[in-house]
Amino acid sequence: MKKTVSAALCSLMALSMAACSNGGNGSSTAASTDANAEAKTILVGISPDYPPYESKDASGEIIGFDPEMVDWLFNYLNENGHNYKYEFEELSFDTIISSLQAGQIDLGVSGFTYDPDRAGIFSDSYYDSAQVIIVPEDSTITGAADLNGKTVGAQQGATGESAAQEIEGAKVQAVADANLMMENLKAQGIDAVVLDKAVADQYVSKGGFKIVGESLMDEENIIYTTEDQQELMDQINEAIAAFKESDDYATLTQKWFASDAE
Repeated sequence: MKKTVSAALCSLMALSMAACSNGGNGSSTAASTDANAEAKTILVGISPDYPPYESKDASGEIIGFDPEMVDWLFNYLNENGHNYKYEFEELSFDTIISSLQAGQIDLGVSGFTYDPDRAGIFSDSYYDSAQVIIVPEDSTITGAADLNGKTVGAQQGATGESAAQEIEGAKVQAVADANLMMENLKAQGIDAVVLDKAVADQYVSKGGFKIVGESLMDEENIIYTTEDQQELMDQINEAIAAFKESDDYATLTQKWFASDAE
């Protein structure tokens, strides 16, 4: 009889343990449901013409700090009770903004910087940068004062365009593709370009260009979206905070922004 009771108790304990592991309390049930549910796809607008934030390698794969950061952020969210997958939508920088406003994508991650005049909501800062003037290596231009009457390139829709327009007497030429803008500068079709410092550093490191004068605008890099994505942005901010405290953050900033750290 004792053996029979023990067997029954064992059976009850086994059933109880199974119930606990399969949702015996509310939080476990939610986690199990989330794990089995279809992941929500987040469409991320990106303009891969802005190294080291984002560009394409020889095989056409999108690489850079931003793509690796996005992967880290969504892995973190999925490890903490969420269920997302993401896809990059390749767009020109200025059309990322219009695509967000039209509801065609969910997030803009493309070296965006905080701009209080831009409609929408912004994440917490994930990296600090600045807008600087870059010129050909043999240029006699030494700073903003020398650009009066000169043609200055800037990426269309970026804060660099606003910074360039503040230069007294400069003739600003806004271009959608930053790579084409820099090719034009190299060919001396324009006199200077206003560019994010991390991006300018990349071009300087490859030779043929130099940064001149003082920074035109100190900035914070952010992720951009619209007001109807507030819940997602709150989650993204939580992930950014964890990212900046992680060892991976130091590794990735050294990998992609090494020239800034020197």
